[in-house]
Amino acid sequence: MALTKEELEYILSEYQEFLPESILKELEQRLSELDIDEKTAREIVEESIKEYRRSLVEPGESVGIVAAQSIGEPSTQMTLRTFHFAGIREFSVTLGLPRLIEIVDARRTPSTPMMKVYLDEKHRSNKEKALELARRIELTTIETVAKRILLDHMTFSITIELDEEMMKDRGVTIDDVRRALNKLKGREGIIEVFEDENKVVFYPPAKDFFKLKRIYDRIMSLRLKGIKGIRRVVVRKDKETGEYYLITEGSDLKSVLTVDGVDPTRTTTNNIQEIAEVLGIEAAREMIIRETMDVLRDQGLDVDVRHIMLVADAMTYTGRVRQIGRHGLAGEKMSVLARAAFEVTIKNLVEAASRGELDRLEGVTENVIVGSPYMPLGTGVVELLMKYGLKVK
Repeated sequence: MALTKEELEYILSEYQEFLPESILKELEQRLSELDIDEKTAREIVEESIKEYRRSLVEPGESVGIVAAQSIGEPSTQMTLRTFHFAGIREFSVTLGLPRLIEIVDARRTPSTPMMKVYLDEKHRSNKEKALELARRIELTTIETVAKRILLDHMTFSITIELDEEMMKDRGVTIDDVRRALNKLKGREGIIEVFEDENKVVFYPPAKDFFKLKRIYDRIMSLRLKGIKGIRRVVVRKDKETGEYYLITEGSDLKSVLTVDGVDPTRTTTNNIQEIAEVLGIEAAREMIIRETMDVLRDQGLDVDVRHIMLVADAMTYTGRVRQIGRHGLAGEKMSVLARAAFEVTIKNLVEAASRGELDRLEGVTENVIVGSPYMPLGTGVVELLMKYGLKVK
């Protein structure tokens, strides 16, 4: 006779202290689909406990060395190139070993910052609405909508001839250009708008050629609309779900999340430092894991996610994202000899000597250096006290 839902829940409740909640839920789901009695159900659960215990890390296991080897060995097979993003010729994205180095070095800004912007229910199924949202996000400057920008040294003026088609495509008017120029105008500057000719003439408050040239350079990059740093936006369609989403060249997570129509729960960026600042350290840890796993999968490499999780934990456990290098994890080790063995040996030893630091030889590296056979590793983590001799009656 098959077990009822209540009977199955009661059986599983007896094993709560032996298995994590996620495994118990999965067992409940799988067992409810089977036509089994109580004895068989208990046998399956007990076998699951045995398998779970086999998968646990042994006390004293050198997890750091295993993780380093598991990631480092296949990483030597990576391609040292930059690839184009799938289906988007306009963008090039850093992949392979260069991207992996960016992640573990905790670079402030990636070489090719990008965002994947998901849309809310109103925008995700309509291409026109997705395109409209893309125009609102994509940075539009005066240079983008201008045919020509002429510098006249005789009259000390700057003439902007606007491209009508480009203005229509970006949803920009001649008034937007005038408003942007007002920021540079000052008290003495003059702006003349010729709507018939689609032209704006600006007489800046410049008294010399050098200042005029500086203002000319500033006009080129004056923002008309969009988010600073988002240089290009492409609308893509997900083949599986049929929804539209945006891929951006450039990243500004904080600003993009405030745009009406963006789904803030799914939108991501490949800038891990930016995620840490906007969403917190837990989100940054999750992104380190995702980005690293994506890089490895793209290269066809199979690395267990637990090794990547250990690296992400080591990089973020202090509450900030630290690199794996002399300015991060390796440079902040408690052991003097371990720091010296990594980089800048003399500097580390001299500074430690001047401060009178003590090395307790608790790690593998420092024990190898001093030639100690007693590693705090595996069976070496156990300290056993014994009494020699027999009692004499």
